[in-house]
Amino acid sequence: MPNRTTLLSVTGMDCADCTRQVERALCSVSGVHAVEVSLASERAKVTFDPALVTISELTAAVTKQGYGCSLPGTGPDNADLTTRAEWPFAWLIAAFLMLVVVAEWFGLFDRLDDRLPWFAWLLAVLGAGYPVFRKVVEAALRRQIIAHTLMTLGVTAAMLVGEYSAAIVIVLFMRVANYTEHFTMTRARQAIKDLTKLAPQNARVLRNGVEQTLPIEQVQRGDIVVVRPGDRIPVDGVVIEGAATVNQSTITGESMPVEVGPGTEVFAASLAELGSLRIEVWRRGEQTTFGRIITLVEEAETGRSDAQQLADRVASYYLPVISGVAALTFVLSRDPLATAAVLLVACACAFAMATPVAMLASIGAAAKQGLLIKGGRHLEALARADVLLVDKTGTLTLGTPEITDIVSLGTHTEEAILTCAASAEQDSEHPLAEAVRRAADEKGLSFSPPDTFSALPGFGIRARFGTQEVTVGSHRVLDGQTVPKRVRELQKEGKTLLYLLVNGELEGVLAAADRLRSDAVWNVRNLKTLGFSTVEMLTGDHEATAQALAEKLDIAYRANLLPEEKIAVVRRYQAEGHRVVMVGDGVNDAPALAQADVGIAMGNVGTEVAMEAAHLILMRDDWALVPEAVRIARRTMQIVRSNLGFTIAFNTVGVSLAAFGILPPIFAAAAQSIPDLGIMANSARLLRQPHARHEEEGPDHSTRGG
Repeated sequence: MPNRTTLLSVTGMDCADCTRQVERALCSVSGVHAVEVSLASERAKVTFDPALVTISELTAAVTKQGYGCSLPGTGPDNADLTTRAEWPFAWLIAAFLMLVVVAEWFGLFDRLDDRLPWFAWLLAVLGAGYPVFRKVVEAALRRQIIAHTLMTLGVTAAMLVGEYSAAIVIVLFMRVANYTEHFTMTRARQAIKDLTKLAPQNARVLRNGVEQTLPIEQVQRGDIVVVRPGDRIPVDGVVIEGAATVNQSTITGESMPVEVGPGTEVFAASLAELGSLRIEVWRRGEQTTFGRIITLVEEAETGRSDAQQLADRVASYYLPVISGVAALTFVLSRDPLATAAVLLVACACAFAMATPVAMLASIGAAAKQGLLIKGGRHLEALARADVLLVDKTGTLTLGTPEITDIVSLGTHTEEAILTCAASAEQDSEHPLAEAVRRAADEKGLSFSPPDTFSALPGFGIRARFGTQEVTVGSHRVLDGQTVPKRVRELQKEGKTLLYLLVNGELEGVLAAADRLRSDAVWNVRNLKTLGFSTVEMLTGDHEATAQALAEKLDIAYRANLLPEEKIAVVRRYQAEGHRVVMVGDGVNDAPALAQADVGIAMGNVGTEVAMEAAHLILMRDDWALVPEAVRIARRTMQIVRSNLGFTIAFNTVGVSLAAFGILPPIFAAAAQSIPDLGIMANSARLLRQPHARHEEEGPDHSTRGG
């Protein structure tokens, strides 16, 4: 039986040490192969052998450690703080801090100490701090030290020296710090929560001619779903009846609506703004494109970047170091209050939060723009990348050939040549034949079917119109006839030529090429300005075509490459110490996308291969998203570095002031919330990402060509 990977919701974690405890608990279960736990998302990603261990055994291993554990969506929702309360919550904390400062300044706490008996203070401290103290005791029974252990020792020290009012205020600040951390994490995940709320939970299904509303779990493949104006489409499927204007921004990030009708594929969570539809169901629930997006984003939350792993290692050593500093403070000063202040001001949780909060904010905000990022480690790799490798067909180009030039070599006009070729190619299924017919349609030309039609394998096609025999094909149909210089120049440009012969005489040439995307030149130039030392095109196309396209883009190229040869190029750069980004269409480029440090799949909505192989998926064909992804990654890492820098500086200053007796225990406890709020405010800037395309930086359309 193959290994299985599942996500578990874990509640009750409040520091990096908690994640390590959960990881150790799960790894100790026989049959578990890999575990990744995210403090930020309260998720554990577990890879295990279902023949050796069950889900219930995994959850039991976690709950035995004192944490809540369940499958996502089956346990209680702990998101009791939302972004709607963001500023009131921050002002409440500020007011509480100010109240404590004023009370301490005027000596109100000292007066309370004299008027209330010690046992009243003890009961108040135990009552207010019970949830925290219970965790500390449970951890102690397991021979473990957690972040709250230090704060509990600080409270105990304050009680022993008679600072009862200080002890109760410290407990209150401990609770405030817990709520602040929870609020910070909830704020970071809000963009992802907003996405999940867009998935409809019910659908109008037409069965036996009767319309009925069913939970989405009861909808089956092949059912007919009815969608009315203003409804969100509940499934992936194909329109079989009706027409509507559909906003697909939840899938592609593109705000412009699209017109859909019979035969058009539509996606769950997109909005039918105008018109009604009847849709045949292809996929529902987690199998839809939107469902896979949510699953991939939630899995991405459990993946740790190098920066986060470093922060976790720092946090693991931090508690023993602070304990040592507190002990040294007591030995040298014999001041229990200074010792308590050292234990209270140290904020270990901020180290664990500094990286994931920023990563989550970016992943959620990017998903709303149509950028699906599979994890923080890929953001970090993208921020450091210096080599960009790009596929040609379907990536730099549109992926479909178009007629770019028509050359008349006889008595026929260009329009007559195109009309004649389109008439002859009317029954051909070749992509070039489709390009010819499309060009004729665009010019409004009318053409009639031939009397007879035959394919010439390896040559082209032959059709007869009355007494005229028309042949369209490659150079092999020329039968030794020479072509003028201007036709040879089209060959040098890498274009594919179709020769038109009428009754054996060469009358004209049609040149076809896979057109360059209108915004490719601008955005490749944009990527160069972002510091990529190498930008190179990898293509399986022939040399002339590759060279012509590379010259327009002003980049290096390699032609005639097989998929395995593209992988070899990626590995060669990696062996030289470079961080490599590969941009492809997610199908034949899948191996190279997977091998690269960051694989980016271009606009492959619903493509399984793209979602599996790539590390970053562009949910629409928009090249502007590529440089925007790089900017997001670099901006995220700047925020991460500033979060870590602020946390280190704050704790260094706070512990130093506390050790020298300058920072009293009450203020030390109050300061606990400052790093969390600072990280939240700093990381929240990532939730307001600028749109990928800036109006003042529009693409250079003048470069559009074959």
